[in-house]
Amino acid sequence: MADEEFEDAGLNLDLALAGAEDDLGINLDLGGDEDVVEAGITLDFGDEEADRTVAAQASEADTDEANAVRDEIRAQLSGQDGDWYVVHTYSGMEKRVKQNIDSRVKTLNMEEFIFETVVPTEDVIEIRNGVKKTVTRTVLPGYVLVRMNLTDDSWSAVRHTPSVTGFVGHANDPVPLSVGEVIEMLLPAALALKSGGAAGKAVRKKKVELVDFRVGDSVMLTDGPFTGVHATITEINTRTSRLKASLEFMGRDTPVDLTLDQVQKI
Repeated sequence: MADEEFEDAGLNLDLALAGAEDDLGINLDLGGDEDVVEAGITLDFGDEEADRTVAAQASEADTDEANAVRDEIRAQLSGQDGDWYVVHTYSGMEKRVKQNIDSRVKTLNMEEFIFETVVPTEDVIEIRNGVKKTVTRTVLPGYVLVRMNLTDDSWSAVRHTPSVTGFVGHANDPVPLSVGEVIEMLLPAALALKSGGAAGKAVRKKKVELVDFRVGDSVMLTDGPFTGVHATITEINTRTSRLKASLEFMGRDTPVDLTLDQVQKI
């Protein structure tokens, strides 16, 4: 449309807006790709496509690394005596139960029957109040793995350990885990140990867990042109460390795409 000029009582008014849209949409150029949404706005404060590509490449690398570690664990298991059983305990008592079982094995001279006690763990990135922290957590809260030759005496030694509530499976005749099940339970800790201890090698990407953020939570933007504005979380993707939220802008509910470190819980 050409510039419109109106003359009224000697006044010359130029009402043309360069690049104006005819519909109700608004196009904001914030330095990235332009998103025009009918009767609304989409604000993107990051390159989500690039993040997905990086995540996919990291996932493929992680798969190769995980398969190699699986093979190492399988080879190690093949040369060990005994079978692996799962012992149930109270949540939060896993490490104490491991210590108690190991102590009873020595006290009762059961070293030839009970060989190893393991609490499967994994390293995760915990986000609390917008602060990232790496923590070690149990993979199976309330459970401990025991490698042993099952006899009446070895069963009794484990079963009557303080804070042990029983074996998983049949009470007096527990079923051992398959090799595949044991491998998957031991894999997270083995991966963390391998990648963390390899000189000159990047540490494997850890799983992200949000302690404070939930869909529906109110947050405040801490980065970008809308710093200080309040929004409501509508979607969370921990794999790509991004979230979608809705904020009010020019009287409209406006969707925004953000990284987790761009918001703070109110």
